[in-house]
Amino acid sequence: MTVPHLVKEPDPQADRARLFAKAGEISADLTRRGAQLDAEGKPPLEEIDRLKQEGLLAALHPAGIGGGGLDWVDGLRLVRILARGESSIGQLLGYHFVNSQYVYWAADDPDKAWTLGAETVEKRLYWGAAVNPRDPGLTLTRSGDHYLLNGRKTFSTGAHVSDRINASAVFGETVASLVLPTDRPGYVANDDWDNIGQRLSDSGSVDFRDFPVYESDFLLPLAAKDAAPPVLATFNTPLIQLVFVNFYLGTAEGALAAATDYVRTTTRPWITSGVEKASEDPYILERIGEFRAALKASAALADAAAITVQSALARGRSVTARERGEAAIEAYEAKVNATHVALDVTGRVFELTGARSTASHYRFDRYWRNVRTHTLHDPVFYKAREVGDFVLNGRVPEPSLYS
Repeated sequence: MTVPHLVKEPDPQADRARLFAKAGEISADLTRRGAQLDAEGKPPLEEIDRLKQEGLLAALHPAGIGGGGLDWVDGLRLVRILARGESSIGQLLGYHFVNSQYVYWAADDPDKAWTLGAETVEKRLYWGAAVNPRDPGLTLTRSGDHYLLNGRKTFSTGAHVSDRINASAVFGETVASLVLPTDRPGYVANDDWDNIGQRLSDSGSVDFRDFPVYESDFLLPLAAKDAAPPVLATFNTPLIQLVFVNFYLGTAEGALAAATDYVRTTTRPWITSGVEKASEDPYILERIGEFRAALKASAALADAAAITVQSALARGRSVTARERGEAAIEAYEAKVNATHVALDVTGRVFELTGARSTASHYRFDRYWRNVRTHTLHDPVFYKAREVGDFVLNGRVPEPSLYS
């Protein structure tokens, strides 16, 4: 394998501290602007540009090519921090991490993976994906010395903000795995994302209209439709599930922080409470304590699952299907727990803040709307079933884009 040119002498601790500090700054800014951003619901071009400028998009890339050199445990914590300020931005960072890191363990040509990684860091590229398996597939046809890609994907998170996009397409009886630049003619991001939550996630549909594809765009050789991928190439699923876990929890942490601040500054004590300030109300104190404890426990479970998945991924091509499956189960346990905790906390913070906090200009409901919208991405009871099947019958999930 060709070793890439060393861009800088790494200072892991300093880089880590800087990235976490920048994530905190950005999250605080997003918190201040969150209600307005949610109301506007526009593609977050400026917000993604700031992630580019501050180096957060490169956080997981190797330090030797200019990246932050962080592992997945820290990367997922960055997702959680950003989601405290705005849930969609946490989601977008997490999706970029999975989409851009996937090439390192999926590509059969290590040189190609390193080249794509180095280009991503150098040009500060944001990676999206058009791989939703429940949509009709994209179709690839031969056209002279190249190919043409046609079709639509109903959901493509980061549709407008993506510089690169992972896509899969049917070519006859085979499937193509592609990495595509979005500045070519034939890529159309549609302005049709108008859901109640994750309004900045830029998750509308995309069309490919005679989009030119070249041999250099293939991440993997053409494969039979029913061909099982290498075990290592299937880690994108437990990792994307951990992205879900962490931006759900970050959103709920943000909701509790906003509610706590509102209680301190605005909530009035109830007339029969016997206290002068709402912050002394025993029922409010009890709920804050319960919510805080639940979030702390769920975050600890999320971190533990991330450590397990990171350890299995680090085994590289020697990792077994069983090891992958057992690591995935820990991610799915965290997913089940985080879903319930985040929905509970984001829906019940109004018990702390009171009736006046439901005024539309506060948009405190955005926290619940964000979690509620995305937790329908794949039904949580199927994740719980997979965990139960593992506990009772020792079966690990069959790898797919959902399991």
